[in-house]
Amino acid sequence: MNWIKRFMTGRYGGDQLSIFLLVLSMIITLIGRLTNVVVISFLSYVPIFMALFRMFSKDINKRRMENYKFAIFISPIYSKLKKLEGRLKGRKTHRYYKCPNCNNSLRVPKGKGKILITCPNCKEKFTKKV
Repeated sequence: MNWIKRFMTGRYGGDQLSIFLLVLSMIITLIGRLTNVVVISFLSYVPIFMALFRMFSKDINKRRMENYKFAIFISPIYSKLKKLEGRLKGRKTHRYYKCPNCNNSLRVPKGKGKILITCPNCKEKFTKKV
């Protein structure tokens, strides 16, 4: 185990982009196996080699910037998934409406009957049944 530690000293190692590349490779491999298209199976090796190159690279600053750009690219998608997850968790206790004036998403409790909803952003009032 000590030789691995010595070998990886000064090298970049794994990060989110490398993990994404490995998962992408597994998905492409699965698609290639299910469709029996040899070219797709060979294409699955490209992300693996890119991930290995990144992990063993000694240019740490360049790999860090690549991961930073990947994180900036993924963050809107990740935040939308987290928002969807929160809505799915609260679907039994709350309803979600959009303000007709500013399109702000509003969360109101279920089971209150017909209520007057006031948007905290633009102070628009509208009535909905929850």
